[in-house]
Amino acid sequence: MLELSVSIPLSRPPLDDEVKAAVLAAMDSHQYILGPECRAFEEELACYTGCRHAILTSSATAALWLALRALGVESGDEVLVPSHTAFPTVEAICFAGAQPVFVDVDESYTVDLTDAARKVTRRTVGFVPVHLYGHPADLPGLERLCAERGLWLLEDCAQAHGAAWRARRVGTFGRAAAFSFYPSKNLTVMGDGGLLVTDDDDLAARCRRLRDHGRRSKDVHAEIGFNLRFNDIQAAVGRVLLRRLDAMNEHRRRLAERYRAGLAGLPLVLPAERRGARHVYHLYVIRTPERDALAGFLGERGIATGIHYRVPSHRQPAVEHLEAPALPVTERIVTEILTLPISGSHTEAEIDRVTAAVREFFGVR
Repeated sequence: MLELSVSIPLSRPPLDDEVKAAVLAAMDSHQYILGPECRAFEEELACYTGCRHAILTSSATAALWLALRALGVESGDEVLVPSHTAFPTVEAICFAGAQPVFVDVDESYTVDLTDAARKVTRRTVGFVPVHLYGHPADLPGLERLCAERGLWLLEDCAQAHGAAWRARRVGTFGRAAAFSFYPSKNLTVMGDGGLLVTDDDDLAARCRRLRDHGRRSKDVHAEIGFNLRFNDIQAAVGRVLLRRLDAMNEHRRRLAERYRAGLAGLPLVLPAERRGARHVYHLYVIRTPERDALAGFLGERGIATGIHYRVPSHRQPAVEHLEAPALPVTERIVTEILTLPISGSHTEAEIDRVTAAVREFFGVR
């Protein structure tokens, strides 16, 4: 079978001489695990997000698990979570011993608060909303619902570095929040990595212990933890790219606007920015019933596409024993969504080429 070459990738992490020099300097320091680069990166991330504590860990999944453990989640507890998310959001809840209760989404692809309110029971202890594709969930509404029902709020910001609601950055609305540094993310460290942020001193202290085998000191283990530590080489990369994050997000927003203008008038549902929200376009997701044909057409022209996510979390075999009820919006959109190329490193010319190909597919020049 002939493999088609990809000339426009779905994402392109920034890699240049400044990033490479930071890596070499970190290697030359001979301090590789939770060393000076990690400590500096944590301080800079705390400042950027506006939280008192920033705790680096091995992935966003690990950050969510750490927070859930520190929040005291127990077997039998229920945690609200959107089904339309990367499955690791759900995995963290399951590993913490709780039961995920799946919530539908609205047209912004983030949680439907009306559906969430219907699913709160006496066993519900918290809510893990996801700021999907770079668009914030309805944070004022989430705060109200959690306050009224006595729930804690743990934000999944894995796809939303720098996103905001009325100028207040995501990650600062709940008890804690988790971020991812996977290579395609708005802020990457050129590999897996995660971050927990919080203003809660006790929660932060416990998460720091849990990520390092439950250590209180080098020789004393206060509880059973795990090895979820971070490394200085990747922290050095992150420090360089954090300084560029706002500029890269602005570039993504310009590219998204270019898509919007170029794709206007086509039989597509384009991403929308809810009033009060600041979208940072981790992904640029369109919808069409002709999704598969369009993806094939673009692929033949060297343009990569993706589907985020084809199988809803509540229909994954790993959790089929939960017998989750139908989620009409989620189950409809997953048959239509298609991710087009975007990143802080894509060019306007590349986006114009994608736009022209999509217009050609629909017979519009």
